[in-house]
Amino acid sequence: MEKTTHRAHLRQTLTRLTDPESPVAAQYRSRFALWDARASVRVKPPRLLTPAEPGRLYFPPELMPVVAHPLVRSRPYEVTERVLTQRLHQYLYFTTELEQVAVMPVTMDISRSRSGLDLPAAMREDAFKITTDEAWHAQFSDDLSRQVQARTGFDACLPERPAFIDRLDRIRAGMDHDLRGAADLAFSVVSETLISSILSDLPRDKRLPEAVRELVQDHAEDEGKHHAYFRSLLEFFWHALDAPARRRMGALVPELITAFLEPDYLAIALTLGDAGFSAEEAEEILTDSHPADATRAAIGRAAQATTRYFTEVGALDTPSTHEAFASAGLLTTN
Repeated sequence: MEKTTHRAHLRQTLTRLTDPESPVAAQYRSRFALWDARASVRVKPPRLLTPAEPGRLYFPPELMPVVAHPLVRSRPYEVTERVLTQRLHQYLYFTTELEQVAVMPVTMDISRSRSGLDLPAAMREDAFKITTDEAWHAQFSDDLSRQVQARTGFDACLPERPAFIDRLDRIRAGMDHDLRGAADLAFSVVSETLISSILSDLPRDKRLPEAVRELVQDHAEDEGKHHAYFRSLLEFFWHALDAPARRRMGALVPELITAFLEPDYLAIALTLGDAGFSAEEAEEILTDSHPADATRAAIGRAAQATTRYFTEVGALDTPSTHEAFASAGLLTTN
């Protein structure tokens, strides 16, 4: 019932683009012509940890600030290894939930012509491919996590669900009722156009097991095409909103960006507890390792492409949207 209600609100909020020759419609160029020959789900083998690999380092310490904290460094190195292994579990869990919660529902609706947008046939066809890709990403992430648990001999320590889901639920709950139907489209566009340092850095890190590097590389190659698709989807989505809806949605986009990019503090705290730190020590480590200014700057850097795309569609021409992006620190590049 709730899904049906959201669809009804979506159709009320969007002004349908019915002219197939419109400038927006003409902009879509498919990146999926060679999907059968290149998609990881089609051509890549399962990524398996091999007995010959030591596999003691599962995640780059440079991407996990807490391991540089003096309280962590004072413990035996095995503690750092455990924290980094749990960080890999968090990333794989985040990937699985992101694909299934934020992306696949949208691409499934698009493929079935139920998104509320009038899209080119090629765009609907490509949505089927993205849905297949994302299901595979969720599956292979879950599979690798189970392999790592078997290899290390200890279970993944994870929250009930990643923080981004609760953050998105809070944003949706605060939206005007008529705008909620467009929320999932906005969530998916933001999540799929953000640039992850993990996707670019992990495949090159020879300290990690080959299976980890190859799996992340498989994901990165697929996501390059998805990124381009959702950049195009933003054009259709944004131009389908009426002016008042653009103003209201634009002011929320920085919140969506932060929801996806802000560290999952609960997950990190659970990891530190799993490694033997007290609640007080975990709080100190978290506070010192993720200062607000540094976190804000990191979010701004990671969101540069997304910010540019919203700028290109004219979203930041609206003063309230420009102010929201500026207040969130998304208009600086340092």
